Amino acid sequence: MAEGSGDDGGERAEERWLPSPHPRTEPADASADPFGDPVPLPRRHTGAKITRRTFVALLSVIAFTATGIAYLTYDNLKSNVHTTDALGTGEDTGSPPADDGATDILLVGTDSRSDMQGNPLPPSMLKSLRTEEKAGINTDTIIVLRLPKDGGKPSGISIPRDSWVTVPGGGEAKINSAFGTAKTEAAAKLRNTGETDQAKIERDSDQEGRRALIKTVQDFTQIRVDHYAEVSLLGFYLLTEALGGVQVCLKQATEDKDSGANFKAGVQTVSGGEALSFVRQRKNLPHGDLDRIVRQQAFLSSALHQVLSAGTLTSPTKLGQLTDAVHRSIVLDPDLDILKFAEQAKGIASGDVGFKTIPVVTINGRSPDGTQSIVQIDPPTVQQYVASLVGRAPAPPVQPPTGGGGAPGGGPAPARPVAGVTAPPGVTCVY
Repeated sequence: MAEGSGDDGGERAEERWLPSPHPRTEPADASADPFGDPVPLPRRHTGAKITRRTFVALLSVIAFTATGIAYLTYDNLKSNVHTTDALGTGEDTGSPPADDGATDILLVGTDSRSDMQGNPLPPSMLKSLRTEEKAGINTDTIIVLRLPKDGGKPSGISIPRDSWVTVPGGGEAKINSAFGTAKTEAAAKLRNTGETDQAKIERDSDQEGRRALIKTVQDFTQIRVDHYAEVSLLGFYLLTEALGGVQVCLKQATEDKDSGANFKAGVQTVSGGEALSFVRQRKNLPHGDLDRIVRQQAFLSSALHQVLSAGTLTSPTKLGQLTDAVHRSIVLDPDLDILKFAEQAKGIASGDVGFKTIPVVTINGRSPDGTQSIVQIDPPTVQQYVASLVGRAPAPPVQPPTGGGGAPGGGPAPARPVAGVTAPPGVTCVY
């Protein structure tokens, strides 16, 4: 709003709101403050304007209110969020050094078919999630968020779910099976000891699955996982619904019956089951699993941009819905500071976080027995690449993966905008 006209108009407007040295006052009644002191009445003037001082005061009130809501929500969230001790006490001498120049947060998306209490999801919910009931669990999304301690640019490093790695206690296998294999073995042991509470078996075996996945990631990348955050299919569904959908942009129309994907080209808003199909599709994509990773990265950036720029965090209703979604389906380690993490997450929405994918040899590999399609990787190259992101090693020479037309630097080529389509801020067009 204008502050006045002329060189000193703003100052004169401000002065009109200041009391005179001998202000007129009214009795201590309706026009007095709560303590009974007389309130100076402003001088009469024509065309009063909001002054700089009033405007700053207004902003201060808004900021105070928003901060109060955020902290109230934080306290509510912290007291209700589910936690895991899967990181242990740090006494495992086989783990990489704790201080490697970065704080590393392992972000995991699972295809769990149970809720936080270990109870199976009803068929109606599974239908909404565009999936079916099945035994076991896989980790469809594995991202390590590296936050350099020297203030350098953070990196979100995606690990393809079909990466062929050494799984502790299970030999060589796809990395997304580490959680499920350990969970299955732990559940069998619990049943053999006489445990009959299926919900308890689910919860306790999940803990073993998380420990196995963390150890697998640590051994594979040679970085120490400092914090852990996990969201289930149900959680992803609820979060996107609470946001009212997330904007995405596709370079071309695509369809996949397995994931339920059926999308047009261009900008569109997806939520619930559609959002799950968007991040889970890999068939009929030019680069298969690597394109799915790019989708996940683009979706995460768009969702965070929406949360931080569209007033979501100042809406009590939306905050309540988000808190409920977090409570029902997200697991964190108890030492992860949610407010600090949210502050760091702003970098993702603003583009300050560089999303990357580990270097891969080929996306069309086969397991040694020839029965499985895998993503072949070279562990020493991956370890050097990850270390280079915080300056602990020179960046290794990385060749484009065979079988997918990927770009050097550990991932697919950046997506180009759709012809004639302008993506909104924070939204990237992908395949």
